[in-house]
Order: sequence, then C-alpha cells, then structure tokens
Amino acid sequence: QVQLVESGGGLVQAGGSLRLSCAASGRTWRNYRMGWFRLALVKEREFVACITWNSGSAYSADSVKGRVTISKDNAKNTVYLQINNQKSEDTAVYYCAAEAVTPGRRMVVPADYDYWGQGTQVTVSS
Repeated sequence: QVQLVESGGGLVQAGGSLRLSCAASGRTWRNYRMGWFRLALVKEREFVACITWNSGSAYSADSVKGRVTISKDNAKNTVYLQINNQKSEDTAVYYCAAEAVTPGRRMVVPADYDYWGQGTQVTVSS
C-alpha cells in the first residue's frame, strides 16, 4: 500500500523557519519525482518545489525561490521541505505528492501526480 505521510507543520511566527517531512512507502521510488504543493483558503493548489529521487534535481517555484530548500534522504525514503523567512502568504495546507518521471509529465501540475499525502497545516502568525 502506497503511503505518503507528511509531518512537521504547525504554527510559526513570521520570519521563522519550518521543516516539513514526507515519508514515502509502499513501492520503489527511484523513478519518481516528489513534489510539494500547498493549498490556501480561496486559492488553487499551488506548486512549491520538487525533487527527483534518482538524480536529485530540484526545482522551486518563483514565489518561494530563495526561501525554500527541498532535499531527500534515500535511506529513509523521506523528502524534506525547509521554508525560511516565513510570510503570512505561506499559510496553507502543504501536501506531498509523487509523480512517475515519464515523458510529458509536468512537474508543476497537480493533476500529473500519482500519489498524494493527507497534508500538514502550516500557519504563519504576524
């Protein structure tokens, strides 16, 4: 059974930092890309960052570039998202997702992802 389990969310003050974790299990992930998306009130699900298991190639959205770092621990099958200098607009439910790396897949499009976690809430207080 495939599972993506996020953790690490919570309440953080503006300017602070938070590290989210996504533990992946239930299949071999080496040919997958792991993405982080977020969903805020009255907004669409937004791409944040992604990383490929095999190559470690990482990419982040312009809206968060310079403030986020995505990384992975192959031994633990866990992907991390570090968010620094938190802003109020970072308040959202953050989801981890997995996408098979195949031609035509778009890493920033939620619908192209195969598996999703339940999400973890991040609230930034001013």
